[in-house]
Amino acid sequence: MKLGGTFTFPGTSMTVNRIGYGAMQLPGPGVYGPPKDHATAIAVLREAIRLGINHIDTSDFYGPHVANHLIREALHPYPDDLVIVTKIGGKRGADKSWNPAYSKDELISAVHDNLRHLKVDAIDVVNLRLGAGHGAGVPPFEEMMETVIDLKSRGHIKHIGLSNVTPAEFARGKAMTRIVCVQNWYNVARRDDDAFIDDLVKQGVAYVPFFPVGGFMPLQSDILARVAAQVGATDRQVAQAWLLQRAPNMLLITGTSSLVHLAENASVAGINLPPDAIAALNSIAQPTPAH
Repeated sequence: MKLGGTFTFPGTSMTVNRIGYGAMQLPGPGVYGPPKDHATAIAVLREAIRLGINHIDTSDFYGPHVANHLIREALHPYPDDLVIVTKIGGKRGADKSWNPAYSKDELISAVHDNLRHLKVDAIDVVNLRLGAGHGAGVPPFEEMMETVIDLKSRGHIKHIGLSNVTPAEFARGKAMTRIVCVQNWYNVARRDDDAFIDDLVKQGVAYVPFFPVGGFMPLQSDILARVAAQVGATDRQVAQAWLLQRAPNMLLITGTSSLVHLAENASVAGINLPPDAIAALNSIAQPTPAH
């Protein structure tokens, strides 16, 4: 089953359906601790595969470790076509805080934690996530990239992506190694990356928006509600359908811990927004210049 068409990561044989699944909502409140309902979390993961989803986004700092443990319990041994993407560059504090973790030892440890908890010999894609890494005491970008590239050369990582990066940082990373995807904050109301996305389309690099329906603050717009009523869908579905039609390199990883919402997300593939709906949605947030 093809959900939203397919995309092949550049320079690889990995082809995924454009509608994937993000594991961030599987752990407990605040993305910390065990899920509220363990059996439902397992059921959501297995149903995702049954629906045709073959791209799962995760991280070992979701929980921490909880999301990866659930993925392993539900899906291991993994389907041959399943692509698992994780991210490194962060860690959780005992107070549930989100903290940077960019030293060489921390990056190496993070990759090995993901390998162990997912029970794989190599990770399909590892995203080096920046953001909090632009402060004092953080290693230079090239130094962090060298650590990730070395982990790839040792066979622990198959492919490398970048998250929370500017076009300039992407260019610097690309000068060092092949970058197969960029994962940044983007949705119908937050469009800072418009020019960046258009450039990545030309390069054939995947763009994976996080918080596609608003994240911790769900998107709310009269325009979104009006278009949803027009096409007979929910606001969340319209926001995702807009992303699919925005660019051919756009991959969705909307997360949920609900079987109902999972089915709704998968059905987005069948929503075709007409030109007047696209024009209305485009007016929610005017495009801004690239970083």
